[in-house]
Amino acid sequence: MQPEDTPELRELYRGFEEQHLIPLWTQLDDLMPMTPAPKAVPWLWRWDRLQPLAERAGDLIPVGRGGERRAIGLANPGLGGRAYISPTLWAAIQQLGPRETAPEHRHSQNAFRFVTSGSGVWTVVNGDPVRMSRGDFLLTPGWNFHGHHNETDESMTWIDGLDIPFAQQLDTGFFEFGTERVTDYATPDFSRGERLWCHPGLRPLSALQNTVSSPIGAYRWEHTDAALTDQLLLEDEGYPATSEPGHAAVRFVNPTTGGDVMPTIRAQFHRFRPGVRSAPRREVGSNVFQIFEGEGVVQLDGVEHRVGHGDIFVASSWCRYTIRAETALDVFHFSDTPIFEGLGLHRLQIEGEDR
Repeated sequence: MQPEDTPELRELYRGFEEQHLIPLWTQLDDLMPMTPAPKAVPWLWRWDRLQPLAERAGDLIPVGRGGERRAIGLANPGLGGRAYISPTLWAAIQQLGPRETAPEHRHSQNAFRFVTSGSGVWTVVNGDPVRMSRGDFLLTPGWNFHGHHNETDESMTWIDGLDIPFAQQLDTGFFEFGTERVTDYATPDFSRGERLWCHPGLRPLSALQNTVSSPIGAYRWEHTDAALTDQLLLEDEGYPATSEPGHAAVRFVNPTTGGDVMPTIRAQFHRFRPGVRSAPRREVGSNVFQIFEGEGVVQLDGVEHRVGHGDIFVASSWCRYTIRAETALDVFHFSDTPIFEGLGLHRLQIEGEDR
């Protein structure tokens, strides 16, 4: 459709430029590719390299007003130096030193924390102290005040996930300072939200209104572990319980709706038997994984990487990926899938099946 170059055509294009216009016929391939052409790339970060840097930051960087958090964003190499793991998701390692307190603040962006090891830190969300321990998945939905305090003589490092890039692209970000400390230094084993909501199959009559994000502050490892264990035991007994043979998986849900824990973020957990390989898949959006326990191999667009405890990798949009377990393998997984499902743009392909 490209016309012959003439003085008249060049004059037309100069007119376009003066009026800040760009014709479709010169950029169709960029605007409407045959398949997604993301700028973000599949990438792997090694935990044994990340954690020492976080600890060193703990020696040099204070926690408090101005920086607020000792959080180090994972910057996808395809995104031009931005601290984004994908165009919609932000992931970081956060470190809190012995006896430190991170002051309270709130923001419109949705956030969670996942703990690969350690204990002794409480996050206080809207005045409710929530214990942070190994394997726990913890929520800080948008516009909830939150701060953290470490009650031990040891530092602790975990990962944060937020929808910061998505909010920034849409110009919907708000931020507000809270107290200089935290509003409650209590250290209960279970938060008030857990005591109200975490009874299987039961919903309090005092809270029948649905909420946009889950009211549960912490999804405890003992429950996740038990659910995955029982799926594999049921499989051994000949009952359909796993997502694939040898692959147990669960999704963290909002008990008021049965949907995702937050409107922009999906969180899941996978357990693979030794030797099991997941079916190759491609998916619109971003999928981020952290190895919780075990060893395996992940293939990202044909490139294989050995992975172990704490390693983090991202499959960018329409990246073909598989996971193969060499030992029993536990994997935490989060994605931006609710955004695309809500907009009617989600697409998933598993071994050639489009759905």
